[in-house]
Amino acid sequence: MAAVSVTVHELRRRWKPHKERLVALRDQHPTPIRFHRACSWLERVEEMDEKDSDLAIVSQWIAFNALYGQWDAAARQPLADRECWRVFLDRIVDLDTADHVADVLCEHKPLVLSLLDDEYLSSLFWQDPCPKRVAQARRGKHEAQTWYLEANWKLILDHVVERVYLLRCQLIHGAATCGGKLNRRSLRRCSLMMGHLLPAILLVWIDFGADEDWGILCYPPMQPASAALTSNRPLVR
Repeated sequence: MAAVSVTVHELRRRWKPHKERLVALRDQHPTPIRFHRACSWLERVEEMDEKDSDLAIVSQWIAFNALYGQWDAAARQPLADRECWRVFLDRIVDLDTADHVADVLCEHKPLVLSLLDDEYLSSLFWQDPCPKRVAQARRGKHEAQTWYLEANWKLILDHVVERVYLLRCQLIHGAATCGGKLNRRSLRRCSLMMGHLLPAILLVWIDFGADEDWGILCYPPMQPASAALTSNRPLVR
C-alpha cells in the first residue's frame, strides 16, 4: 500500500472531532496541546523555501519533540531525548494497526537506506573518523535489508531517527554552518525523511492515540501571574 501524504491542514481537520471532545479535559489530558504544538511547527516548514533545509530539519524535530517530550516530575526537568523518543516510537508502531508508518518506510526504502549509508550521520564514525569507521558506520544499510524482510519497523525507525538526531544535535549545538555546503545532501535527506514520517506518526496519533496517556507535558502554557490569582487553568497556545 502506498503511504498517504497529508498536509497540516488535512491533519488538523482529521483531528478536530478529537480536539473538541478532549479540550474540556485539557488540564488532565494534554494531548490536544501536544498536537497543536507539533502542527504549528510543521505548518511553518510547509511555508519554507527548499533552500532552508537547516531551519526545516530543526523545526521538524521541534514538532517531533512536542509529541514525545516527557517531564521528570522528580527531577523537575525534561527527561533525556533518546529515552523519550525511542519509547514513543515503539508505542506508535504498536498502536499503528493501519500501518501508516510501515507504509512510509516501505515506500521510501531507498531514502531510508541512503540515511543508513551516510557515515556523516553515524555517531560511530565521529568517534574516530577513518576509513575503517566508514565501513562500520555503513553497516546499517546492509542490516536493514534483513530488518525489512522481518518487518522489524521498530528497529528500522530507531536507526533512521538516530541518524536524524545526530544531525539535529550538530545544528542545535553550533557544530554546523548555516547554509554550509558540506552537509547539504545529509540535510536534504533527513528533512525529506522527517517530512514523510511526521505526518504518518500524526495519523497514528489521530486514528489510534487520541485517548492514550502521552505523559506529563513539558512547559505547559500558563496564564499570566495576575490571572492565576483567579484561575490556575493552563491555556492552549
